[in-house]
Amino acid sequence: MNHSGIRVVSPTEQVNARTAELDAVPTLELVRLLHEEDRTVPDAVAVVLPRLAALVDDAAARVAGGGRVHYFGAGTSGRLGVLDAAELLPTFGLPDDVVIAHQAGGATALVRAVENAEDNDDGADATEVTGADVVIGLAASGRTPYVGAALTAARAVGAATALITSNPNAPLGELADYLLVADTGPEAITGSTRLKAGTAQKLILNTFSTALMVRLGHTYGNLMVDMRATNAKLRGRSMELLVQATGADDAECAAAIDLCGDLKTALVYLLARRRTAVTPDECRAALAMSGGRVRQALATLDADPAPSADLPA
Repeated sequence: MNHSGIRVVSPTEQVNARTAELDAVPTLELVRLLHEEDRTVPDAVAVVLPRLAALVDDAAARVAGGGRVHYFGAGTSGRLGVLDAAELLPTFGLPDDVVIAHQAGGATALVRAVENAEDNDDGADATEVTGADVVIGLAASGRTPYVGAALTAARAVGAATALITSNPNAPLGELADYLLVADTGPEAITGSTRLKAGTAQKLILNTFSTALMVRLGHTYGNLMVDMRATNAKLRGRSMELLVQATGADDAECAAAIDLCGDLKTALVYLLARRRTAVTPDECRAALAMSGGRVRQALATLDADPAPSADLPA
């Protein structure tokens, strides 16, 4: 048996002098040391923000044109991609076929390690990628074969590609149109990229997907206007959102939701009727014309005033 394996050349694999005595210190000092390492992550992420903004704009244009976003990762990286994609449906009402997460080893790998899954380089999971899509590889080491195969397949069909990594010398960097390197340095536990590198990936994915949802019109200001009210807490949040955005009272907001049938149309209805007479159907049509963007829908209604029915008593 060959025991040599592959040696990863990355800052994440170096020994961290600051935590070299981690097993010998009192517990309070142990958690303080871990916390001090975590505090360095936001500054490492800040470096990639200009490239991240460009990726968001590219992805927004592609998704608006019918494309999709695919995350590919193994281990912790893949699980973070799955988590990010899964949270977009309830938070922003996004259909589950727009941002798609691919985990090396499949669903089983979400809860337990799958032997050698990250070394799978056949690209089979990327066969559904088209030239209209964006493929984002997640690899702290910047060398994961599973991710490399996906980026190669994406390049072959003309999709936009990105790599989120903590390795400034990532071997897969040449496959990325958008190379996002959050150099988090040596881990507190040598090579354990579930720590700082994983936190950096989580921050970047949070920022990417949230900014993408804003650009696609799923917010009004900082309010989640496409949120799916699937439980009592979220139904209450929907009402509070309307009150905050419009200044109307609970009774008016409840009546608007009943009249309009959904939160976003009710929001446009309540805001637009301050300036012009509108009907729910006109608000719905204005939203459709604006791609679901509330501000643009309001501008359309102001430019083309029409008669309206009042809210029911």
